[in-house]
Amino acid sequence: MAKSKEVKFTTEELSSLSGLRDSYAAIQNDFGAVKVRKVLLVQQLNSLEETEVQLEAKYTETQSTEQELVKSLNEKYGPGNLDPQTGVFTPVETPAPVESSTDTASSQEKAS
Repeated sequence: MAKSKEVKFTTEELSSLSGLRDSYAAIQNDFGAVKVRKVLLVQQLNSLEETEVQLEAKYTETQSTEQELVKSLNEKYGPGNLDPQTGVFTPVETPAPVESSTDTASSQEKAS
């Protein structure tokens, strides 16, 4: 067998190979940076979702408190309108139930 002869690459070829190696290293570094950013975004998303769940619970609790307050105030003052700026409550008159014509006829028959 013939002995292989060593070949030395040119400066330009070495520079091209070095450029490729540097390019791969930069890409690998960028992949790592992207992964870290994704991890941080997932953590932020999880935190936002947790906050959203807490706010939904507070919202529901506030709705219940509002309903209890309205019920209590309606029991105390009756139906009406409140001006929150002045604190003045104006009752709303509820009309008395109107007897239907059948009820009126029955009442008249009983009266006779």
